[in-house]
Amino acid sequence: MNATFVPPSVLVVGLGPVGATAALLLAQAGCRVTVLEAEASLERDLNESRASTFHPPTLEILADLGVVDQLHERGLVSRSYQYRDRREGVVAEFDLSVLKAETAFPYRLQSEQQNLVEIVHRELLRMPNVEVVLGAPVESAEREGDTAVVRTGGDRPREWRAPWVVAADGASSTVRKCLGLDFPGMTYPERFLVVSVHDDLSELLPGICEVNYVSDPEEWLVLLRTPRHWRALFPVPDGAEAAAVTALEAVQERLQKVADNPGGYSVAHTSLYHVHQRVADDFRVGPYFLAGDAAHLNNPLGGMGMNSGIHDAVDAARSILAAAGGDPSRAAGYSDRRRGVALDLVRAATHRNWETLQQKSPDKRRQIHDKLRDTAADPESAREYLRVSSMLVSRA
Repeated sequence: MNATFVPPSVLVVGLGPVGATAALLLAQAGCRVTVLEAEASLERDLNESRASTFHPPTLEILADLGVVDQLHERGLVSRSYQYRDRREGVVAEFDLSVLKAETAFPYRLQSEQQNLVEIVHRELLRMPNVEVVLGAPVESAEREGDTAVVRTGGDRPREWRAPWVVAADGASSTVRKCLGLDFPGMTYPERFLVVSVHDDLSELLPGICEVNYVSDPEEWLVLLRTPRHWRALFPVPDGAEAAAVTALEAVQERLQKVADNPGGYSVAHTSLYHVHQRVADDFRVGPYFLAGDAAHLNNPLGGMGMNSGIHDAVDAARSILAAAGGDPSRAAGYSDRRRGVALDLVRAATHRNWETLQQKSPDKRRQIHDKLRDTAADPESAREYLRVSSMLVSRA
């Protein structure tokens, strides 16, 4: 920072992985940071279906913040992933080691997002320039000149004022709604059922990787491993009754079709949810920067949602720091940069993954599989492919 830099006060709305990252970066730069979190407690069930994949550029960010080693202690390194066909088996395996010349982290780290939140929260509590306020849901957000005015409810309603706000308050963002921003996009024609099991799928399906995308014209799926369990993701017709889909017998039947397990599966958690592709009309309004799900939603096929949100958080924080140092140009370009990534990379890649997995035409399926095989077999083609899928092309 130059000699004119005066650490500003910043409000961060939301203490998920996105808000936590923004708060820590700003606090380490000397800002006075107040974090407003709607929930009264940060405790979460780690069996829940939440983001669990950290891509290389995100690990680079967390290394700069000094928390990546702690996350590795709670994570599982995944050095390759597979595209599989439900009937034919392995189609292509991509080895992320081809990225070792570009990043210190040529792999994915599988670790539940709540692990990062807990690690960063502890760091924030040790910092005298940070206040974390739990049980403070935002009820309104507006502007008075260049000042952001945020009002929270809960047990102790309060008004907060700051020159800058990072809004990371999720898909139903109150800040986004109060700013009058549209959230256009689409909802997928099926819901996603995620089942977490304690069983080791690598024993039931020898040769699978920690992350596997399984195509099928009738019922595609994703199988991925976290440190605590394996997850299976299935598409479910939107008209199906939720209670019937999530009933233990129905869940067991789906799992048995993936891999025969005579003793039955030990199911830890199930969740059924709608999936969207949406991008806000603008990611910045005056002192407010939208980041993560507050700004954009995408399907989880590729693990880009949380990662792109963390990259938003870094860009927003650096934009605020640059503006405080007398250079407003970075802040002026924030929305265009981050919307460009959300539209041109995240939305495009995750939707393409969905189209690949659910493709019904035999000829098109064959073409897709042949292309994946050829790409994985050629180191240079694989490297270019993985630079996109690992989000290295859009480093924050």
